[in-house]
Amino acid sequence: MRRKKANFPACLLLAASIMCGVSCSSRKDIVYVNDMRPGVGYSFDSHHEAVVHCDDRLGITVSCKNPELALPFNLHSGSFRVGADGEVSAPSGSQPSDQGYRVDADGYIDFPILGRLHVEGLRVSEVTSLIRQKIISGNYIKDPLVSLEFLNFRYTVLGAVSRNGTFTVEGDRVTLLEAIANAGDLTTKADMGRVTVIREEGGERRQYVHDLRSTDLFKSPCYYLQQNDIVYVEPKYRKKDAEDRGWQISATLISLASLGVSLIWALKN
Repeated sequence: MRRKKANFPACLLLAASIMCGVSCSSRKDIVYVNDMRPGVGYSFDSHHEAVVHCDDRLGITVSCKNPELALPFNLHSGSFRVGADGEVSAPSGSQPSDQGYRVDADGYIDFPILGRLHVEGLRVSEVTSLIRQKIISGNYIKDPLVSLEFLNFRYTVLGAVSRNGTFTVEGDRVTLLEAIANAGDLTTKADMGRVTVIREEGGERRQYVHDLRSTDLFKSPCYYLQQNDIVYVEPKYRKKDAEDRGWQISATLISLASLGVSLIWALKN
């Protein structure tokens, strides 16, 4: 009886396929938002605005068609000089604030001319609207433009990331994924299904838990971080780590055994 020729390359290909299948079977567990589909839209809060908290430093600028009228509102000390001809100017050596206006423990800022304003808990547009309305109602400027930016927007990332620490960013729009990227990404010990954001709201600290593998992340109120948010990436439990290592060892042994059987079969045939 004639023996069939051994298809040695095919055997190797089969063994390699088994090993690849085993090693890649858990790929979905380590991919961000792996339930996204090409061409499908996922909604998010496109009108996000940061909320003002105590100890924030706010850069606030008032402008109008006549710069002289806006000058008193743009001096940190609130001091200015009115000349005999009615011209408004800053005293020698006086500079607009580069440190911004600090929100005190009671949620107030001391703003030139307008005095103490309560801004804690307000969004950016609400603060600018408040200042604008007070300037108009006081008959200081008819149609002022008010802009605001955060000078110390910061958040903290802890846990199973490459670099733990507190990060400061320009502006006030940073997503949870961007925050993790700035911290050097997740480590292999990270539990992607247990990423927590701790946020100060209404005098309380609240916890929001996220699964970075799910598109539900886009619907979270923490998709955009707020000032002083704490991001904590939980590590996998030790028991789970041991199970993972055991599974990996078992998978490797099965793959090697399959490869050995394939080679023996090829040599005999």
